Amino acid sequence: MNLFIELFGEDKNLTVSQMACRGIVVFLIALLLIRISGRRSFGIRTPLDNIILILLGATLSRAIVGASPFIPVVITCFVIVLLHRLFGYVISRSKKMGRIVEGDKILLFSGGQFINENLHRALVCKEDIMLGVRKSALTDNMDKIERVYMERNGEISTIMKERA
Repeated sequence: MNLFIELFGEDKNLTVSQMACRGIVVFLIALLLIRISGRRSFGIRTPLDNIILILLGATLSRAIVGASPFIPVVITCFVIVLLHRLFGYVISRSKKMGRIVEGDKILLFSGGQFINENLHRALVCKEDIMLGVRKSALTDNMDKIERVYMERNGEISTIMKERA
C-alpha cells in the first residue's frame, strides 16, 4: 500500500512524478473508455458525441490532479460511457428518438433561394452557407446547387443539380 501511495500520492498534495503516474493510468483508462464508447464518439460529432468528450475530459482530469478520489472518478466515467452507448443504441433504432436527442437536418437553400426563416433557426448567415458550399461542392456558383442543408452535427452539406 505504501508503494501505491508513493507512486500515485493522495489528495491534492501530489508531486510531478505522482501526477505523471496518474496521467499514464488515466490515459490507459481513457483509451479503454473510448473503445467501449465506440467510434461514434469521435466520428459523427453530434451534440451527444461532444458531451462524452467534454465530460470524460473534465472528469478524468480530476483524477490526475487529485481533486476527486480516483476510483469514483473512473466509475463515473464508465457510467458516462455506458449512457453514451445506450443513447447511441436507442438513436440507431428509433428515428423519432434520434430527432429528439440530436435534432433534424435543416433545409437552408432550395429552388435558387435561401430560406431565411431556416437560416435564422439554424443561427447562420448566407456567408456561413457559402463557406460550406465552397468546401463541400467546390464552387461558389449557387446556380449549380439544388439544395443546401445544415446536418444534425452542424455541418453544411450540398446537393448539386444534375447535369442535363
